[in-house]
Amino acid sequence: MIMLRAIVLIVTSLAFCAPAFAYSNALSRGVADFLNIFSEQPVPRQTVPWSGKQAPGTVVVSTSQRRLYYILGRGQAIRYGVGVGRQGFSWSGTKIVSRKREWPDWRPPAAMLKRRPDLPRHMEGGMENPLGARAIYLGSSLYRIHGSNEPDTIGAAVSSGCIRMTNRDVTDLYDRVRTGTKVIVQR
Repeated sequence: MIMLRAIVLIVTSLAFCAPAFAYSNALSRGVADFLNIFSEQPVPRQTVPWSGKQAPGTVVVSTSQRRLYYILGRGQAIRYGVGVGRQGFSWSGTKIVSRKREWPDWRPPAAMLKRRPDLPRHMEGGMENPLGARAIYLGSSLYRIHGSNEPDTIGAAVSSGCIRMTNRDVTDLYDRVRTGTKVIVQR
């Protein structure tokens, strides 16, 4: 009986301490994330088995899974977590990487400015830029695979159609893909 009381007392004490610790820990993580654009990954990058028929070097995006796969070949791919287009902004199809930019400038398209007139007309590349550390442009479309200044949106359907990645992941992918790489976006 004494042992049971001791366990209950310990568990109760921990329950009162946990919220303060969690808040303190979350606060310090928030400050660290602000200072480090290559913050923790909400969805970890992994090498996984791949049974598809795509050639090595191909990029496959599954919008329903919120995952991007870079095909390595020999039955393997690198899987990344991504953010995708919100309802009404999702798309599917095949594009080709037309260009790549480090720390790209951002100019919101006219349709976005119409929806959000509060947005700047131009934003220099940098930590506050919504395109993040890298942008991979898809054909002549306005769609890109890019980093994000909001890493907590990875795994969600929140964009205007672009594929968002953490800055760490988009930098890794950027170094792997070349102009001309095939990108397949599936629902």
